[in-house]
Amino acid sequence: MSAPWHADGPALERVLADLIADEVRRLRPGGSPLPQQPWSASMAFDDSGFGLDSLERHTLAAAIAELLQLHDSTVIDALPAASTFGQYCALAREGLAQDGRRLTFRTSGSTGMPKACAHALAMLEEEADALAAHIGPRRRVLVAVPVHHIYGFIFGVLLPPSLGTHDVIDVRPLPPQALAGRLQPGDLLVSHPAHWSLLARFGPRLPADVVGTTSTAPCPDALADALLAQGLARLLQIYGSSETAGIGWRDAAGAPYTLMPHWRRAVADDAALVRSTADDGELRAVLQDVIEWLPDGRFRLAGRRDEAVQVAGINVFPARVRDVLLEHPLVEACAVRRMSPTEGERLKAFVVLRAGATPAALLSALEAWVRERLSAPECPRAWSFGDQLPADARGKLVDWPIAPSLPPQVRGCTPDN
Repeated sequence: MSAPWHADGPALERVLADLIADEVRRLRPGGSPLPQQPWSASMAFDDSGFGLDSLERHTLAAAIAELLQLHDSTVIDALPAASTFGQYCALAREGLAQDGRRLTFRTSGSTGMPKACAHALAMLEEEADALAAHIGPRRRVLVAVPVHHIYGFIFGVLLPPSLGTHDVIDVRPLPPQALAGRLQPGDLLVSHPAHWSLLARFGPRLPADVVGTTSTAPCPDALADALLAQGLARLLQIYGSSETAGIGWRDAAGAPYTLMPHWRRAVADDAALVRSTADDGELRAVLQDVIEWLPDGRFRLAGRRDEAVQVAGINVFPARVRDVLLEHPLVEACAVRRMSPTEGERLKAFVVLRAGATPAALLSALEAWVRERLSAPECPRAWSFGDQLPADARGKLVDWPIAPSLPPQVRGCTPDN
């Protein structure tokens, strides 16, 4: 890449705007959202504008310093005093010009605090170059994901110049019908399964020569096939994580993944990968998924080692949700799992109540119980009740359908994301 990514003013502004908006949501959950992007340089965060106090602005400064690794730059002391979006951008650009060799991205943090994952910029650029060679030239890149997370940063910031374009458009505010109307031949649409499912359901037929990418969660085979039937020329599915960046790709539903060229299998450890670093060292990554390697070097995923499932692109742990429900004094037993593909994309719970408790009286209380203790993706969105957990003849827990035949009600938490 000929010029540093931060030399492209709009790219840096998009990254900082997404980061700041995310931090403000964390600081003020349920509060008024920031104005829709793009923002002017004069947009104020102090009392003259959005009204963030000094502690909140210190938090923004810390988040910017972490993402861009500005801790050793000369701008680190000035960041907390910044009060406008333009000041944040100017300080960030100055700090990156001093040393912009590494970046830090955070995991979703579905349980506990999100984890910080540091990456060398050169290795992210190597991945973007490999992706560009695999995808081929594109006229525009339309981005439906935040670019301060690693997937959005690679595909929405580093990749476009390698594809021969600087025309990057944020399409997150658009409904699927309007988005489909904006697509043109030669576009690349960077999205995720939940967003793709809306486009498949509500969008019209797509124009020719539109390529898509999807990551953050597994893309159901039926969804990938439906998008191709709708006119999408190609859907590139990316397997990776915040810790590793991209690991593999595939172009067809149900196909094995091909390992990206900068990764290779570790010797005598099917769960580990290695890649060379710029200083002639090696980076080792231990995968959270069970990998089934094929004779031709491709691989399939065979489930999570940590039993996490993905909801809205965030790893959640049904066992943790179950433990929270079991803490309720009127819950005797419960089971939690992800809905089947035909049911939805959230969690569902089957609850056995203690003697004397009735579902009709307790459902609202259970909804409030989980809302107070869990994040929105962790909250079950469908509830079923019975005298005992669903099990087979051997007593092993089995799946249960979401259906009116399972009394008495099916209803979910009030969503907030």
